[in-house]
Amino acid sequence: MSLLEELTGDLPAGRIVTDPDVLTRYLHDEAEWAPYEAPLAVVRPRTAADVQTVVRRCVAHRTPVIARGAGTGLSGGANAIAGSVMLSFEQMNAIARIDELERLAVVQPGVVNDDLRSACAEHGLWYPPDPASAPWSTIGGNVATNAGGLCCVKYGVTRDYVLGMQIVTGTGELVRLGRSTAKGVAGYDLAGLMVGSEGTLGIITEITVRLRPRRPAERTVAGYFDSIVSAGRAVEAVIGSGVIPSALELIDRHCLRAVDDWKKLGLSVDADVVLLGRVDTVGAAGESEAETMRACFEKCGATWSAVSTDETESEALFQARRLAYPALERLGPLLTEDICVPIGAVPDMLGRIEEIAAHHDILIANIAHAGDGNLHPLLITPPGDTAARTRAQSAFTDIIDAALRFGGTVTGEHGVGLLKMNGLAKELDPVVMSMHHAVKQSLDPYGILNPGKVIPTP
Repeated sequence: MSLLEELTGDLPAGRIVTDPDVLTRYLHDEAEWAPYEAPLAVVRPRTAADVQTVVRRCVAHRTPVIARGAGTGLSGGANAIAGSVMLSFEQMNAIARIDELERLAVVQPGVVNDDLRSACAEHGLWYPPDPASAPWSTIGGNVATNAGGLCCVKYGVTRDYVLGMQIVTGTGELVRLGRSTAKGVAGYDLAGLMVGSEGTLGIITEITVRLRPRRPAERTVAGYFDSIVSAGRAVEAVIGSGVIPSALELIDRHCLRAVDDWKKLGLSVDADVVLLGRVDTVGAAGESEAETMRACFEKCGATWSAVSTDETESEALFQARRLAYPALERLGPLLTEDICVPIGAVPDMLGRIEEIAAHHDILIANIAHAGDGNLHPLLITPPGDTAARTRAQSAFTDIIDAALRFGGTVTGEHGVGLLKMNGLAKELDPVVMSMHHAVKQSLDPYGILNPGKVIPTP
């Protein structure tokens, strides 16, 4: 009996999709030029038992199984493999519990990030990780890539909020990892190992996340700069001042123009680069932090800086930051970087990106979670321009190499997927790479969990 026949007999009606027209939307994530092929089928599970059934059947047939959230990834981590079974978690989207006393939530992997944040707010609580894709991306996908976001400079990334999870292993066992207590060091941190593993070590069916009390209102500080390197120096100065921003974002004129052309937000910024900072410390201390940030901007060459008193204008600028990627995507194929460098290297790395753009004759727009050194150069090419595509891919490699020379990493939050595998091989010592292979072999002995992604084949 074929795998598809077995799954059809095992699963309730409506779980399996084989219609080629429907399969099309499950083939790949948002990573430009990352390869993909046609899967055997898509399964839309509704329970952990459904997932376990699929994995056990795939083990028996040695068929790849790939977990998929909302498909908003930018590294090809959820792309289909020929003959694979895609597990799409869109129907496992329940918030099982929000516990006000323990300050935690238990959710299924298909819960959208912003939906969880909204539900927590009703209880006076807050889930901090906030990737720009928060209105669409799911908690399962966020865990798979260890997503960050605007406020991670102060509040940390997804890993800092995952307490535990339920997973299906590479041998088809359904197990719980981690804990629901505030503290716990029993055994190895296997739940932590799953965070950022991009579905290559286990398939997550439930997640327990830590919550925080609702935070105070923020003060926004804006600075305009004629040079991206000057803006980088301002970032270094802010962090060096001892202020811990609740956000410190960089966005250049290419991004602002693209967003305004698309959404007509009325942005009239006369600057090459804008830094957007926020502080959420209460009272006079917060006012002092905001003024310190503004002074850092001014000291480093801002042509204009101010602590905003116009909340509407502030929100428009931050909305522009969140919308930058889809706005630029409308201009043509968009190859997205995700390097992270030490704060002290931010100015030089930004300058190096400008040099790489000029050398390869490629338009590179820049957005960044600048406060923690996570830079997102966006390489834009005209549609159908094969030569520009080749130049962009060379520039992509050069940016990765430069980040590594500055002591950085190939990915801060988007994951390795397919696009960063060569970079990861450069970043990791061969012995460390062997350790990765040993972990993969131990937890996925049949090699069916998202094979060919993240870790290069030994």
